[in-house]
Amino acid sequence: MQRLSLSRAPVPAAPVAEGGSGSGSAGDWSKDAAWDATRRPLAEAFGLHPAAYCDPGFFALERERLFGRAWVVVGTAPEVAEPGRMLVRRVGSTSVLITRAGDGALRGFVNSCRHRGTELAEADCAVGGVIRCPYHRWGYALDGSLVSVPRFDDVPRAGFDPADYPLLGVRVGIWGLLVFACLDPETPPLDRWLGDLPERTAGYGFDCWRVCEERGLDVAANWKLISENFQEYYHLAWVHPELAKVSRVSDHYRYQGPGMYCGQTTTPVSGDERDDWLTLPPAVGLDSSDGASGRFLAVFPNGLVSVLPNHAFVIRLEPLEAGRTREHCTFLVPPAADGFTEAAFVSTRAFWHQVNGEDIDIVERAQRGLSQGGVPPGPLSPRFEEPLHRFHNMVADCMTADSLATGLRVPAGDAPGDPERYGSRPNPNPPAIERSRTPGDET
Repeated sequence: MQRLSLSRAPVPAAPVAEGGSGSGSAGDWSKDAAWDATRRPLAEAFGLHPAAYCDPGFFALERERLFGRAWVVVGTAPEVAEPGRMLVRRVGSTSVLITRAGDGALRGFVNSCRHRGTELAEADCAVGGVIRCPYHRWGYALDGSLVSVPRFDDVPRAGFDPADYPLLGVRVGIWGLLVFACLDPETPPLDRWLGDLPERTAGYGFDCWRVCEERGLDVAANWKLISENFQEYYHLAWVHPELAKVSRVSDHYRYQGPGMYCGQTTTPVSGDERDDWLTLPPAVGLDSSDGASGRFLAVFPNGLVSVLPNHAFVIRLEPLEAGRTREHCTFLVPPAADGFTEAAFVSTRAFWHQVNGEDIDIVERAQRGLSQGGVPPGPLSPRFEEPLHRFHNMVADCMTADSLATGLRVPAGDAPGDPERYGSRPNPNPPAIERSRTPGDET
């Protein structure tokens, strides 16, 4: 058996700080030189340095430059479908509130009173028509306007106008099953961020899907490891032998166009050996491709969306520390002609929890290896790990750009019929959006 020598592999070193020893301090990662191995073409690229997953300094900079400027997934659309429900979420280092007012508009605000900065809410809650500060009872309407300042006029303050003190606004938006928030006014709008994703998934009619279960899980791994594991199926046969019976390696194809996401599809979803994904009634009106396939979308930076013809499993990643992430897991189902039953859902739910448990085990092991071993990153597999290369470059853009208005490079899509980019062969049942594009057109 041939033995490989790590010392001879042309792997990148940690970025070297000016006057430093090369340990990779957080400040280095905002410089282009730190990402040389990431910026190379796929066939020459390497994975991210262990510091990107383990270093608290990297995590702090990432919270500021990536999560503080990106369109971050903060919930599922049904959570804010009706007025009066308020979500409390963290975006980067900022706590934000997300509400829907009586006029139907979705709005976001910094979770801080305009009086003396007190946190307005600790957790998701029902608020009726007014958001009350627990300290001095200043009150805000669901559109953010200041509507109540108890006893503030006992001694009138000259020039005080409540209209001058609304809650500080945060950009918010919805695509399909997901709610997004963005702290940076310079970041391109959500429709540019998503690219062709709304058009690509329009046939599912996500506006009518409903939540049937939610749960949270703590994972002892960096959020990027969880996303990367979701994006590639290189590990499928060994980590998920049962999943490989319904989502076979040979039936995987790329599913991505221009936009800040990495995608793959299983076409078809097999029921030959296991039918765990096929027990629920399918959505009505799906075309031949959507009705036979599973779509798996890593929406940058922290949304993982698995869509089958009859259900969706969504994971929102909440980074807590460099080596710790909370998964917010949600099952959603479409309106179906034959109705939904708990009995039909049991095997689907159990199967997903089995698969996700296997993923958690392996990413926690990866985290331990990176933390305790710290070996230099290895080469990416062009056949299986193109989504990781795409993802790593999105991370690099956010970490190095002075402004996402000018420094963000939304990646192009795949060229229809290009076997080198799709994997072993072109998808025999491509989605409608790809059938409509002419070969060679990547946009």
